[in-house]
Amino acid sequence: MLDWSGQGAIVTGGASGLGAATATRLACAGMKVTLFDLNADLGAAHAASIGGTYAQVDVTNDASVSDGIAAAVAAHGAPRVLVNCAGIAGAAKTVSRGEPHEPALFNKTIAVNLIGTFNVASQVAAQMVGADPIAPDGARGVIVNTASVAAFDGQVGQLAYAASKAGVAGMTLPMARDLADKGVRVCAIAPGLFLTPMLEGLPEDVQASLGAQVPFPSRLGDPAEFAEMALHITQNPMLNGEVIRLDGAIRMAPR
Repeated sequence: MLDWSGQGAIVTGGASGLGAATATRLACAGMKVTLFDLNADLGAAHAASIGGTYAQVDVTNDASVSDGIAAAVAAHGAPRVLVNCAGIAGAAKTVSRGEPHEPALFNKTIAVNLIGTFNVASQVAAQMVGADPIAPDGARGVIVNTASVAAFDGQVGQLAYAASKAGVAGMTLPMARDLADKGVRVCAIAPGLFLTPMLEGLPEDVQASLGAQVPFPSRLGDPAEFAEMALHITQNPMLNGEVIRLDGAIRMAPR
């Protein structure tokens, strides 16, 4: 198992939800974590609580990503671990009440979830491949992207979200192959129903109903469980080019 303690790590969407839990877990494993997030108050507070740093980054903007990476490098050196958790979940049908899907919503969802993931992953990968190996097998870094079960089981109203997450899943293997000879591994996690801020705002009976749809364990996932998977991917040298469903065996119904 690889030990990344003392190395720099970046977590996008690190101020809340899956990203915050992952940032905490990586910090507990000894990594020097930089959080990327648009929410400056939450981001700075969470970074301080885990002994990390914060950079206000818009993942859809190349220059903003570049500035954030420069801040991370200045604080902790070349990043060796990246976990992309930044994302949004717009909901709309292809046609609703006779009106077509709003193009702006589709474009924004793709921009944040897919293009944003690509922007950060590609720029961080360039930093990783320029760094010295840290293991005899030539390992230089690990990238973990966040897909979703919606990439495979997209529900009614999830057109944009499912398309964006399917893109993340689809670029996992070619990105891993692109970077294989440079010692950088790439995987994606496809979480099912997790207790993120979006679901926390729902009534408890609705949360319980959603959790009951999961075969086993019949509950919503804990962000800490996502974080454990992300950490394990960084540590297990043979995990590469894979999209891992983390979903309690759920297969989403049409609605």
